[in-house]
Amino acid sequence: MPDSLDPLTSQARDAADDGRRTSVVDRRTGLDRRLISGGTRTGLERRRGPGRRRTDFTRQAEEGEMSNEQFLFVMAIDAFKRVNGKAFPTWTEVLEVIRKLGYRKTMPSELNLPNTEDWTEPADAPSVVTRTTTDEEEDDGCGG
Repeated sequence: MPDSLDPLTSQARDAADDGRRTSVVDRRTGLDRRLISGGTRTGLERRRGPGRRRTDFTRQAEEGEMSNEQFLFVMAIDAFKRVNGKAFPTWTEVLEVIRKLGYRKTMPSELNLPNTEDWTEPADAPSVVTRTTTDEEEDDGCGG
């Protein structure tokens, strides 16, 4: 096959290799890419290594055996999506559903999140996600 018809001519291969080489960390150097990005552990890492096992909470859900809590959450999100005609709710909308389910931040965080402030609230705190009549009147879309 002539070079002009070959989709991977030597020039094309060289150009593709050059682009790949600049964007990939060579694992042979011994650098751990997870530590390159700052190395701060948040408590949210999902990777399992030697000696790190899934919790029963995660394992059962992944195997299709949801707890009542997980099932209720999935059903609430599904209902929100159907009622509002949204396939992909925003994170703020997900938080709204969670608070309407009755969840409140009553315990200190177990996460190490930089540039954030932790807080707690009473267990009986209102959800503060339902709009009041005055909010609706102010945001009626009339611009005045």
